[in-house]
Order: sequence, then structure tokens, then C-alpha cells
Amino acid sequence: MSQYMFKDTIIDYERVGVGIPILFLHGWGMDRRIMSGCFEPIFQEFQDTRGLYSRIYIDLPGMGKSHAGPSIKNSDDILEILHLFIKEVVCEKFILVGESYGGYLARGYINQYPDMVKAIIMLWPLVYPGYQKGRIEPLKVMQRDDEFLQTLSKEQYDSFTYMNVILTKPVWELYQKDILPAIEEQDRHFLEEVLDGACSFDVDQLDAPYMNPCLTIVGKQDTEVGYKDQFELMNQYPNATYCAINKAGHNLQIEQPELFRNIVKQWLMDIK
Repeated sequence: MSQYMFKDTIIDYERVGVGIPILFLHGWGMDRRIMSGCFEPIFQEFQDTRGLYSRIYIDLPGMGKSHAGPSIKNSDDILEILHLFIKEVVCEKFILVGESYGGYLARGYINQYPDMVKAIIMLWPLVYPGYQKGRIEPLKVMQRDDEFLQTLSKEQYDSFTYMNVILTKPVWELYQKDILPAIEEQDRHFLEEVLDGACSFDVDQLDAPYMNPCLTIVGKQDTEVGYKDQFELMNQYPNATYCAINKAGHNLQIEQPELFRNIVKQWLMDIK
């Protein structure tokens, strides 16, 4: 575990492995566990190539173990400190991965600093800042294990069923490990009263289309950001692979983990 400090803000992060840097940006109110939990198994499967990537998992300001100082008010401020972090810690061209709100930040970074990023992965990325904006899907549970669900407390049940569409014990175990701790630890005051998630500019108005490799994965039952608006991003990311996965919501990586891992692993192998 390491920390990066700038002015009044502290970024907590960890770096795993050596090789091509990959920087991971998690979603709103989450922490780096949601990213390392689903990506580390992928790199373990690489066997003879697992050392080719240096994975940099960060907690965004005000989330996880990172502290947001008074100067962090909006996404512009987060992009500024991310750029400083990248220049001083990453220090070279890198692959950028953004999940949900992190996907919005990733596109904001591409907008401002396209030459720094050699490829981008967007996981069910937020398109329109705000709560449930755009063409989102109604909650539709695709699979449930009622016998197992009866073993959960009311608090656990309410949390687990809020947006997940596969309600089984294996999904719960991943949810409990990679997602629930961040929900329980999140700074609600900062997220609800302080941080404005929108940038001051349109992140998708690029000077020129981003021609480097891109992978976009979305869930067809996503109640938070949907899956249809993300297809329009291919106008700005023409060299993109777009995957819309059925029986998957906003936590696709725990609902369809094997399919998720296979898609990401193959894409990484293809762009080498």
C-alpha cells in the first residue's frame, strides 16, 4: 500500500506486478477492491505472461482509504490530481480502465490528455452525470435463489437486491467481498453534499476521434447507466470492441465473472 499526496488530498493506492502500467478507476462510492477483485484473477490466468502488466489500483478522493481535501469539489478537480498522480507515479504511457463513474472520468482524461493513454477499457461507463440518467433499464431479476436469500438479514437483502439481477449465493459471496465493504465505509456526506460528479466540459467532445484500442462492456439489465447510450460512444472511439452482455446488471463482473474474464483476457492478448 502506498500514498500520493497533493495539497490537501491523499490518494491511497497499491501496485501489483511489473510491466505495462494499467491504471484502474472505480465507480462512485466504491473503492479499489471492486477492480482488483475482478481483474487479479485475469492476470493469474495469464500464466507465462502475468508479469507483463503493472496494475495500479487507486481509491478515488473521498472513497476507500483516500482523503479528499477541501479543494476537491468536482470531477475537474479529480482529473487534475489524477493527472499529477499519473505524471509522478505511472510515469509512462498506460492502459486506462474506468468502471461506471470511473468510465466517465476516463473519458474526461482522454479528452484532456489523449497522448498519455495507449488503450482504454470502459466497464458499464456512466454517460450522463447524475443519478440514473439516460436510457436505463428497469430492474428485472434474471435469476434468484429464494432459499439462499432467506438466509440474509434484512439489511443484507436490501443491499444485495437493490440493483443486482442475479441473486444467488456465488454472486452474493463476490458482492460481500468486493462491493459491500465500500458501501459500508463510504463518506456519504462527501458523495451526497460535496462532490459534483460532472465535469465543466463535455468529456465526449473530442478534438479528434480516439483511434487507440478500446473495449466497452455493458450489461443489458443495467438499471444505473443502461447499455444503449454507450454504443453511441463508438462515434468517438471507432477502434472499439463493444460487448453488451445479457443477464447482467451494473455489477456485471460478479454476475457473469467467467464471461467477463474471458472477454478482457482475449482483448488484452489481441492488443499486445
